[in-house]
Amino acid sequence: MKKLLSIALVAMMALSALAGCAAPVATDTSASDASAADAAQPAASGETIKVGILGPHTGDYAVYGLAVKNGAQLYIDQVNAAGGINGKQIETIVYDNKGDSTEAITAFTRMVDEGITALIGDVLSGNTIAVVGEANPINMPMITASATAVGATYNADTDTVYTNVFRSCFIDPFQGEKMAQYAAEKLGAKTAAVLTMTGDDYSVGLADAFKAKCAEVGINVVADEGYSKGDVDFKAQLTNILATAPDVIFCPNYYQDDGMIVTQARELGLTSTFLGGDGWAGVSAYASAADLEGSYFCSAYAPGSTDAVKKFEADYTAAYGADTLNMFAATAYDAAQILVAALTKAEASGAATGSDEYKQAVIDAIKTEGPSVVGITSETGYTFDEHNNPIKSAVIMTLTDGVETFKEMY
Repeated sequence: MKKLLSIALVAMMALSALAGCAAPVATDTSASDASAADAAQPAASGETIKVGILGPHTGDYAVYGLAVKNGAQLYIDQVNAAGGINGKQIETIVYDNKGDSTEAITAFTRMVDEGITALIGDVLSGNTIAVVGEANPINMPMITASATAVGATYNADTDTVYTNVFRSCFIDPFQGEKMAQYAAEKLGAKTAAVLTMTGDDYSVGLADAFKAKCAEVGINVVADEGYSKGDVDFKAQLTNILATAPDVIFCPNYYQDDGMIVTQARELGLTSTFLGGDGWAGVSAYASAADLEGSYFCSAYAPGSTDAVKKFEADYTAAYGADTLNMFAATAYDAAQILVAALTKAEASGAATGSDEYKQAVIDAIKTEGPSVVGITSETGYTFDEHNNPIKSAVIMTLTDGVETFKEMY
């Protein structure tokens, strides 16, 4: 990621910090640490609009959770520095769920008790689906920047749309289908292998869509292997894949696992082209440049591609550094933009902040105001389909000399 600096934002945030009790308070606590949450809880104020930010800020998936937290907070800080919404500051209530669904539910319950009117999160698909089970019955407005499983907004078994839940990221089938099409049309692949974390909503969702689309575009899936969460030795599965000599290997998992998989594959002599979904963002830190060279993955974010993207990168780097500047920081920035536009419309409705009427107004406004939000990852605004998924183009990223590089829109 480009390490750009924005002196203006640093100054702006410094002024916000000096604003004393009038400034919003961001509380980041563990869901299991009740005393810490109570101690850090800001004083109740009718002049603030409380928004929750939930995700894994420590643990294996912290790079995703911190990116979402920072991206959302960056935009909210900018809005507050500019005067807030109709003079009201946005107060963020932040919890670390450590990537655990039970912790996520506990944290969400506490956020509700603390008076949030909307939630940005959760981050991982499984955690998000767990939180939706609590948020939907109370009609809490919720927008996720990173949960790509279909089940986050739609229950296929009951044909139920969770009308309170939206996302600014792709869904799993979209990514799996895109990568199968790309393999056939751009890479000329005729055979493919799949290596998936079994039981993981994200991984399985991408893999199933990839395999289904392969059948449509003429790619023969010659190997379909799985592994369990926590595994670090993939040589048995990769040996099976090696025997089939596939043109491409689709690994729709998270960056740490994928880095180990690519490394071990090259050690075994596998030369197939690796493909992935947006969980590959950050993989360059977990495998060598030589081993990753020529791999491709689907993303929603093209670094440095436009002036707006460059400004976002400069602002983010100035505030948080470049370590967590990835796709999910960008989709979280967009999620915050969508939510703020909706909150602004709800505030104008005259409903009491945080009331049931207000929450419904926010939900309605996400749909009506989203198309006017020109985001970092959607230049044409955010229009949502019948399942509250955004309609947007895909970015194809490739690994070149160890750098995750924009290849093309597809």
